[in-house]
Amino acid sequence: MLKELIENYKPYNMQEEQDKKVMLKYLNTFNDCLTRENEFGHFTSSSFVVNQDYTKVLMAYHNIYKSYCWLGGHADGDENLLNVAKRETAEESSLKNFQLVTPEIISLDVIEVAGHIKKGKWITPHVHLNITYLFKANDEDFIHNKEDENSSVKWIDIKHLDDFVSEEGMKPIYHKIIERMEKIIQDN
Repeated sequence: MLKELIENYKPYNMQEEQDKKVMLKYLNTFNDCLTRENEFGHFTSSSFVVNQDYTKVLMAYHNIYKSYCWLGGHADGDENLLNVAKRETAEESSLKNFQLVTPEIISLDVIEVAGHIKKGKWITPHVHLNITYLFKANDEDFIHNKEDENSSVKWIDIKHLDDFVSEEGMKPIYHKIIERMEKIIQDN
């Protein structure tokens, strides 16, 4: 299922073309890249959640990365990365009502993760093989942060997103998603 999803994905740019090849190579090489047991890299899924008029994005202040970032997490064995994105969105924000804008993947990225300490354990540098989906929600609905992972969750004006993101490597990914989102809006 996941392999077919990635094989059928049409890359948006050169970065995605190369990252697609890497993801398929992982799937063909490792039998554990859906779990954190693979210390070189493993699959994750993220949600880019926008409000009804596409002017704000729901972000969490991630305690490890010291930056506002999208919602998401590890596949932990679940091959259905859309389900992972939904689960993580609900867990990390307490958001109950959100809808998929498009069933298509909105972004495909191999993301470097620096070594860090999590729950008292050293996590070796590795990569996240990340699939992102675009969701829409009401920015008036109740949200609450997941205290063991983030210290805040809030709606951020898309025009000022860079002011809240301290991870320089993530900014081009968010910009790509916003560009793709704007094309989806124009096409509808």
